[in-house]
Amino acid sequence: MSKAFYRHCPGCGRRFHIKLVSKKLAKVDRTSRPKKIVTNLVGGGLAYAASPPVFIVQEGEPTMIDIEEFQYTYKCKHCGHEWTEKRVIRHEED
Repeated sequence: MSKAFYRHCPGCGRRFHIKLVSKKLAKVDRTSRPKKIVTNLVGGGLAYAASPPVFIVQEGEPTMIDIEEFQYTYKCKHCGHEWTEKRVIRHEED
């Protein structure tokens, strides 16, 4: 996996050519949460103008959530410094 691009190196501080050395899946969490369905009941006419809005909240089918944590390893082509960064990617299924 040899993808190269320009970024600042934390070792030498220069904006130089760095190389993506590796990308690893560090952790995966799968969870679900209930889907909320919100309905706004709006009255008609002037009699309802001063009334506060009324909302109905219902639970629907659960939504599945996948949270993936990746660890990227980079190397600076100028000074040879290597470092890792973690990124979290979240996927929701409807």
